Amino acid sequence: MAFQRKLEALGYLKINDFNVFCDEDFRSLVVWLEDQVIRQYAIEDRAPLRKIASPDWENAFKTYLNAVSCPFSDSEEVADWLLGLAVRLEYGDNVEKYKAITAASVNQTSTNIPQVKAKNPLDNMDFESAEFKGHVKSLAQLLGVSPHPDHLETLSACCAVIQQSFSKEALEKRKNAKKGGKSSSLMEAPLGFETNDAVLDKAAKILRLCFIHDLRDLQTKINEIIVSVQSITANPKTDTRLGKVGR
Repeated sequence: MAFQRKLEALGYLKINDFNVFCDEDFRSLVVWLEDQVIRQYAIEDRAPLRKIASPDWENAFKTYLNAVSCPFSDSEEVADWLLGLAVRLEYGDNVEKYKAITAASVNQTSTNIPQVKAKNPLDNMDFESAEFKGHVKSLAQLLGVSPHPDHLETLSACCAVIQQSFSKEALEKRKNAKKGGKSSSLMEAPLGFETNDAVLDKAAKILRLCFIHDLRDLQTKINEIIVSVQSITANPKTDTRLGKVGR
C-alpha cells in the first residue's frame, strides 16, 4: 500500500484496510495526525476537524490546509504530504532517540539474526530525503512514467519500464526487429477502397493501421489469457480433505 510505511512508522492503528478514497478513513487520518503529531491548532480549535460527519468539514479542512501550508488539494496527495510532515515532526521531536537506532544496534539486540556488515552503498542511502525524491521524479519524467504520491512506488514503476525496455533481451529483440523488417511509407499501405480524395485516403489508411494495431494487441492479450488458463487446468491441485480435484 502506498502509505503503509509511513503509517507504520507513526504507529497508526488502521493500516491494512486504510482507504484514502473513503471519506471516513481520510478524515479520521487527518484528525489523528493533527491530534497526535502535527498539532498545528490548539486543542480547542480542532473541534471543527473532529466533526468528520459534518457538512462543514470540507471548509474546516481547507482552512487547515492553508494553516499548514499544504500545496495540494487531491486527497491522495494531501494524505501523502501530511504523513510526510508528520514523520519529519516526529523525528524532529525525538532526534536523539532515532539517531541511536542504526542497523548495527538492531543486529546487536537480536540474538537470532546474525550480524552482517553491509557493503552495498544503497544501505546507507536516505530514501526519504528531498534529494532522492527529486532524482526519482526526474527519472520518471525521463522515462515517461506517471508520478505516484509515494515516490517508492514511482521508483518501482521506473524499474519495471527499464527492465522491459532497456534490458539486454529487450535491446537485442529491438535490434533484430530492425534487421528483419523492411520499412515502408504510409502511402504504400493498401486501403482496399478509394474515396477519390487524397486527404481522405490518407486519413482512412491511418485509421486502418490503428485498427490493425488494436486487433493485434487484443489477440496478444487473448493468447496470454489462454496460456494462463491452460497453466491452471493442466496442473490442478488435489485437496484430499474435500475429496475433489482442483483449486
